[in-house]
Amino acid sequence: MLEQLRESVRRDEVFSFLKPSPSPLLGKNLDTSHGPILYLEDITVEFDGFKALNNLTLTIDDGELRCIIGPNGAGKTTMMDVITGKTRPDSGLAYFGQTIDLTKLQEYEIAQVGIGRKFQKPTVFPNHTAFENLELALDADKRTWPSLRFSLTAEQKDSINETLEYIGLLDCSTMLGKNLSHGQKQWLEIGMVMMQKPRLLLIDEPIAGMTHQETEKTAELLLKLAGDQSVVVVEHDMQFVRSIANKVTVLHEGSVLAEGSMSEVQNNQKVIEVYLGE
Repeated sequence: MLEQLRESVRRDEVFSFLKPSPSPLLGKNLDTSHGPILYLEDITVEFDGFKALNNLTLTIDDGELRCIIGPNGAGKTTMMDVITGKTRPDSGLAYFGQTIDLTKLQEYEIAQVGIGRKFQKPTVFPNHTAFENLELALDADKRTWPSLRFSLTAEQKDSINETLEYIGLLDCSTMLGKNLSHGQKQWLEIGMVMMQKPRLLLIDEPIAGMTHQETEKTAELLLKLAGDQSVVVVEHDMQFVRSIANKVTVLHEGSVLAEGSMSEVQNNQKVIEVYLGE
């Protein structure tokens, strides 16, 4: 019992952006019939006189896979922080669908409406199996005592196994997180975010530290994810971006410097000067 209690507390820490009782005004019924799934307009974020974002305007379509690139300090992380509610913009609009104003929501509420985020460093539970990691990530009541009384339904077990198959880890379902390769841990964490059923998935540098084979499998996974949900990938590896991107956005000094196909971006003189020429 004590070990269960400790793990429940640990889970609450990892999924601290979630709360047990979502507002009835929130939910996953997102209206994207008349516009993009994500709309940022003139977003400005200033830290001690430095503009991390400077009138940033960006739209992401429903089901799109978008790659975001740019030099260090371009505003990529701050942009994701604004989208997920970690950072409040000083000015500008940020909408999810047609009606959900992200600037008025807390982090846990933004997670509930359908925005998931995977950070660069995987944070799986090392002493739990891949299956158990996904079980801990289920979209369920995260409070301690309900967690101790929780029992998986047949539907939830099927959902976990389907997710394991989707991320290519079904054969590793009984392996402890600490025994998975770096790439497998990255895929498992993507699966953990997927268990929250996001409509928009933000992924930060997914192939850092991966082998060539793991990189290829990650590209396949992200391409498969797009369509079922919108996927925004921040990445520095241009070869990887080229392998997955239909549309690329280049950030520089907190604003959009260029946007278009990979070919268009690579041949943009401004992009070459501030980023690709490094």
